[in-house]
Amino acid sequence: MTGPNDPGREPLPGDEPDAADDVANVPAGPALGTLTVDFVGEEYAVEPADEFTIGREADLSIDDNPYLHRHFLVLRVEYDMWWLANVGSLLSATVSDGTGQVQAWLAPGAKLPIVFPTMHVMFSAGSTTYDFTIRTEADFFNTSTPSAALSSATTIMPVTLTRTQRQLVLALAEGVLTQSVPGRGAIPASADAAKRLGWSMTTFNRKLDNVCDKLDKLGVPGLRGGPGRLATNRRARLVEYAVASHLVSIVDLPLLDDADREPAED
Repeated sequence: MTGPNDPGREPLPGDEPDAADDVANVPAGPALGTLTVDFVGEEYAVEPADEFTIGREADLSIDDNPYLHRHFLVLRVEYDMWWLANVGSLLSATVSDGTGQVQAWLAPGAKLPIVFPTMHVMFSAGSTTYDFTIRTEADFFNTSTPSAALSSATTIMPVTLTRTQRQLVLALAEGVLTQSVPGRGAIPASADAAKRLGWSMTTFNRKLDNVCDKLDKLGVPGLRGGPGRLATNRRARLVEYAVASHLVSIVDLPLLDDADREPAED
């Protein structure tokens, strides 16, 4: 006589595993651990039970910049994942993975899950751009760095810039790439950037329009304020995108010294 647990017995109706057994056998996702926020070399440890604010007067007080919200960004756990939320009303942030291949624009009221082991956050308040790094023990996704050859027209992802377009971006991003105070850099006024290049304001504005139009057509957000209208803070957004995506880097800065005084139309 065989019992219900006898391996030699023919299975009978109702012997199928319960749904609860199936759920119990599903592999668990990465366990949440301590989140680390690194700003200018100072590290802050955030536990899953805590909520961590970032802003002018917050757990991480970035700066006393009056253009910066008292509480701008918040790190918290929701739905068993770490999230970065924008609780401000005016400013946006650019968030990228460690390689710069994956990038998101975090507008006011938006939030996104932290799914990479390293994430860089960059944002501008007034004429100053700030950046910090988030590190987590949970590795939901990861990316690899592709090899790319540099030429007079550099292609990174789908973006191709001409020589003079790269010079324009570098003139705006120079203060961020060479920041004297870690974690913050200045974005020059258009007149100062044009002077740095030896261009007239007409030439500078025309080429800035061209670069913003090109990136907007490729889906880069924040460069237009509406249909047919360029955003008023497009210089800051352009710098954030270019630096976060590695479109330009500090090794490109010598190109600024080779700028043509009045370059031809691209």
